[in-house]
Amino acid sequence: MAGLFLVQTRSPDFAREALAAARDQFARHGFTGVVETELPGWQLLHAPHIIGGPDSLLIDGDDLVAVAGTLTCDGKMGRPALEALLGMAGEIDWSRIGGQFAALVRKGGRTRVFTDYFASFQLFHDAELRLFSTSLLSAARALPRLTFHRQSVYEFAFNVVPIGNDSVLAELKRLGPHHLADLTDRGATLRAQAKPLPDAVVEMPIGDRIALHRDRLTKIVRDHLAVFGDHVFCPLSGGLDSRLLLALLRSEGCRPNLYVYGQAQDQDVSTAKSIGRAIGSEVKWFDKEGYREVAPDEFPELVERTFHDHDALPNFGGLFDNGGNAAARDARHSGGALAASGGCGEVFRNFFFLPDRPTRAETVARAFFARYAKSDATEAFDEREFLRGIEDKILADLGLPGERSKLPRTVIEQIYPRVRCRSLFGKEISDEARHGAYLMPFLDHQVVAAGITLPMRLKNAGRFEAMLINAIDPELARQPSAYGHDFAGPPSLGHRLSEWSTRVRPVGLRHRSYALQRRFGPVGDEHGGILEPEYLGRVIDLGFPAMRRFFRPERIQDHSVYRRVACLEYLAKHLGSRLAH
Repeated sequence: MAGLFLVQTRSPDFAREALAAARDQFARHGFTGVVETELPGWQLLHAPHIIGGPDSLLIDGDDLVAVAGTLTCDGKMGRPALEALLGMAGEIDWSRIGGQFAALVRKGGRTRVFTDYFASFQLFHDAELRLFSTSLLSAARALPRLTFHRQSVYEFAFNVVPIGNDSVLAELKRLGPHHLADLTDRGATLRAQAKPLPDAVVEMPIGDRIALHRDRLTKIVRDHLAVFGDHVFCPLSGGLDSRLLLALLRSEGCRPNLYVYGQAQDQDVSTAKSIGRAIGSEVKWFDKEGYREVAPDEFPELVERTFHDHDALPNFGGLFDNGGNAAARDARHSGGALAASGGCGEVFRNFFFLPDRPTRAETVARAFFARYAKSDATEAFDEREFLRGIEDKILADLGLPGERSKLPRTVIEQIYPRVRCRSLFGKEISDEARHGAYLMPFLDHQVVAAGITLPMRLKNAGRFEAMLINAIDPELARQPSAYGHDFAGPPSLGHRLSEWSTRVRPVGLRHRSYALQRRFGPVGDEHGGILEPEYLGRVIDLGFPAMRRFFRPERIQDHSVYRRVACLEYLAKHLGSRLAH
């Protein structure tokens, strides 16, 4: 990420024990070259990228900047970006800042801690604001007693990640997008900061709109390529987002290292290879599931390494894999390379597949986040409370707490970057950027702002995104896709009908669709994992003593949910006696 850990020193015993635990945990994460710095009332640990990347620490007398993640400032990266951020007078000027990161800036005796525009990069803190940490495990080890946060436990199990400011541990929250922390020798206080996004569609000629988006995106890519050149790893699949990402890189003269993940028979693999042949670029294929066979005796050590590598809870619960995910990540950053991602590309599309009209946040919660079967949970799960909790978190991230009425469609569109991307991609970014620099241009706040102003007719079926690809790289747009049509023309009738059928489906039916699917039998998922009892029983108690309070594991017939519940059980085992039941 690199990594940051900051602890208040007014309580010497607490600080001493917290720092000792953080030093040990940073080593377990794989950090080396940790720098410790004293600030008035605080002690800072900063670690650089594990594999390599731009400078992330600048100390100039009493002034300093420490960053975890990937920052651009005034179009620069590394030390020039840190210098620009340090020289920023007054309040934070977000028009000059890009990337996803957590930062501590001390200038002229004033110290501030803040995150990127959407707070996608994870920065945890305790209730008393005595510590701030980009590592959940480091923060957890600093606290004497911990409890599971029921709402977030269910969000992680059913929806991949907790949303909003919560973690799965009740005592640890994330610094949210609407606040920064001011640090003094007396402690820390949170101060509100405005993070506006457009709330209305903007009509303009399509040529002007394409030019606007192309210019914003190419500037972001150009800023990164000025440092990395062709030393970039870029995914390629059959979809829109990786294609747009590659088009942007090619338009700036970059010839990135292309790769595709999946099994031999997967459409993404065949499509990516076909595109590579057509444009004269090698596409390396990596089957993560087939990476290697793991013997039962080596499984505990592999799982422990993955647990610390991914700060406890990997995205999608990928704790029990064969090491393929780590191998793929290390390859993406080989030699300190920049890894690029098409994540958040659905800011150009109708992600929630909702009709073009005002909608309540409650509707989004029921239509998108109700992916559970009540039979999997114990009496601790209250469906109404769970959905209301998600609705409240959505409204908080929108800056509209308690607003139960219908929201304009453009405000509903903000839920994708502010809530879904912040949580899902935020975890991915925080794990990935521990190892090296990470480029996710579609989550840049200025790109998001422009995307929100798109009329829904252009978002549906990826119409505008395909037009953007075609305008930037016509050769790439002409290649086949997983949608059954290329991106040089309008979407096919089949593609449009597929999306339309979801948009017109009643919310009540969408609310129950997952539960209905479960009635027809077990549900698999694309993220796999080694879940056989011979293996899993070596790393957790298959009686699930901690998670049985929340779940009925023997009834879970969805591999992905079962895997994530097993992740939580492993976390409980790791926390041991400090975890209150």
